[in-house]
Amino acid sequence: MLNKNINLKHKTFLRTVCCFSFLSIFLLKGFSQSQKPKDFVDYVNPYMGNISHLLVPTYPTVHLPNSILRVYPERGDFTSDRLYGLPLIVTSHRGSSAFNLSPMLQLPKELKPVQLYSYDQEEIKPYRYAVVLDQEDIKVDYALSHQSGMYTFTFPGTATKYLQFNSRDGELNWDGQALSGSQEIGNGTRVYIYAVPEIKPSVVSKLQGKQLEKGTGAKGRNACLILQFDKAGAGLKMKYGVSFIDAAQAKVNLNREIADFDQEKLAENGRKIWNQALGKIAVEGESESDKNVFYTSLYRTYERPVNISEGGRYFSAFDGKVHSDEGKPFFTDDWIWDSYRAHHPLRVLLDPAAESDILNSFVRMSEQMDKPWLPTFPEITGDSRRMNSNHGVATLLDAYRKGIRGFDIQKAYLAAKGAITEKTLAPWSDKPAGKMDDFFKEKGYIPALHPGEKEIYPEVHGFERRQPVAVTLGTSYDLWCLAQLANELGIKADYELFMKQSFNYRNLFNEQTKFFHPKDEKGNFIMPFDYVFAGGQGAREYYGENNAWIYRWDVQHNIPDLIKLMGGNQLFVQYLDEMFQQPLGRSKFDFYAQLPDHTGNVGQFSMANEPALHIPYLYNYAGQPWMTQKRIHKLIGEWFRNDLMGVPGDEDGGGMSAFVVFSQMGFYPVTPGLASYSIGSPFFRKTTLSLPNGKSFVIIGKNASAKNKYIQSATLNGKPLNSTELKHAEILNGGTLEFILGDKANKNWAN
Repeated sequence: MLNKNINLKHKTFLRTVCCFSFLSIFLLKGFSQSQKPKDFVDYVNPYMGNISHLLVPTYPTVHLPNSILRVYPERGDFTSDRLYGLPLIVTSHRGSSAFNLSPMLQLPKELKPVQLYSYDQEEIKPYRYAVVLDQEDIKVDYALSHQSGMYTFTFPGTATKYLQFNSRDGELNWDGQALSGSQEIGNGTRVYIYAVPEIKPSVVSKLQGKQLEKGTGAKGRNACLILQFDKAGAGLKMKYGVSFIDAAQAKVNLNREIADFDQEKLAENGRKIWNQALGKIAVEGESESDKNVFYTSLYRTYERPVNISEGGRYFSAFDGKVHSDEGKPFFTDDWIWDSYRAHHPLRVLLDPAAESDILNSFVRMSEQMDKPWLPTFPEITGDSRRMNSNHGVATLLDAYRKGIRGFDIQKAYLAAKGAITEKTLAPWSDKPAGKMDDFFKEKGYIPALHPGEKEIYPEVHGFERRQPVAVTLGTSYDLWCLAQLANELGIKADYELFMKQSFNYRNLFNEQTKFFHPKDEKGNFIMPFDYVFAGGQGAREYYGENNAWIYRWDVQHNIPDLIKLMGGNQLFVQYLDEMFQQPLGRSKFDFYAQLPDHTGNVGQFSMANEPALHIPYLYNYAGQPWMTQKRIHKLIGEWFRNDLMGVPGDEDGGGMSAFVVFSQMGFYPVTPGLASYSIGSPFFRKTTLSLPNGKSFVIIGKNASAKNKYIQSATLNGKPLNSTELKHAEILNGGTLEFILGDKANKNWAN
């Protein structure tokens, strides 16, 4: 009886264990299925920032990294009720679609060049777009490669179907097998298309005015062809290639990238490419929202510039010719005034080969233009010479000092020198240097006009004005970069001249107020003066887009001297704090009516404009790194969020997002041109950079959270680190940077 009870208990125990094990396996299996780890691309939210705080929003762009073909839904803004057809290619990250495609179940009584659609169920991923045109009940699925894409349409029933193609200013032709066409997009630049439907149309017509006529060609403004398909079946697929060379090259691009009509295979390949690009930085932590912000920001840094090489050739709008790329891809569409600060340094770190090709492209552009000057805003249609200063020289120096050698540094130096000393410094102008520039060379600053005083220099843009303080400060930095490049190249005379001129910012420093203050030609400060509102629209009469409170810190190349000018560390920190505390001074309506770019405010600080990005890190240089740690976490937490208004200002295709990527990792390139970074505070418990040299650099943020943002101690490869400087070489060598983080500031660390 005893043995029987023991056996019974033993069997019961075994059954319990088995049931528990089975249940555990079932639960674990169920958990693994429902909680499958996300891929890097799954954290990207293309809608982040699609509703602007004031000016230009982000766009939910579908593209592969740095590729020609970019599309996004064309509508007035995110909240618009109608889609303006379907896009085929956007030639600028802020532009409208060059070609439009309109699927239809039946032809409307009054045909327009592009159809307006009510829409629903929209879903956007970096590599795919889907939407339902709900009034027509047409399902749309889109995927793309680098220079080609494909639409799949699912129509209700098996009725006749139509595809309407539109070129806004160009021509379209049907040759019996495919549709080809072109569109003029400015400065002698044309974009071409070659489109192939999976089944042949039964009828091809053209839109002539408001009337539909039989015809296989259309030309001029709003050239339109309509393809009619009568074959039974709900599905209709259309693939196409694009080119800036010609329609024949668009066909070659299509055939190279998309051999069949397999939509899923195309989408999966795009997903794979994005995971490879985003996976260069792997972050681990508790906050899913922080991961969304991080990977969305990283995705944004791949919007520009774009590689426009097509099978070894490229069209250059800088001379209007087709060139061989000689084995090095040609990149353009790079707004350097925004991107030099963090976007280019990020690429130097993650993809130095691509950065080398980009800088080589800059040199080619300077050789192709009438004047051999480094570009400032190279776009698909050429250099638009926007904004102030020429910070392309900073990208050259930064890359060269970090070991990139795949471009001709001698030619690059001469192009940069010409752009700064031979071209006018007047913003938004491509004219040669004039009398204003002679004054700068003699006196060391750009002179300002008194209120109401008329402009006398013909090279000055009527709306953008002289921006004398912004130009003086920005050019001082550019001259420092030139000096450093001259020193690298052993050009002693240039080094000494440009180093002396790199201190020109001192000429506008007001000792009484500790601001950079505009002076007239006689050397007198413009008085009276309001450091918030003086300068008219965008403060352009004296500064540029931002007011004096932002330009007070625009001495990236000589921060120790700026601290000295302001009276030492204590006063420097006090002035920094005052900026974050200073009220707008007027109602928001009045403030933003005059300073619409100066948004994302914390006091007079603007998180929404690139000249402010380095400012929170300046506490490091004055012995208060804990304040940098506090500011960075607070600013990103407030202004960069995983929602529709989660970007505070004009993102400019990656220029601002690179600040987020660096800052969430825990460091930032305050001075492009120095091979080092300023340490902030990591957002993640672990960040792994997979470097191109095969090594890994790991950043550990022990205890990292929204509260635990203060560095208690740090080690680099096991050795104590008590400095806010991280050298580029230390990252490239691989290893581990470990921070112990807490919720209270350790004011003794790195002090």
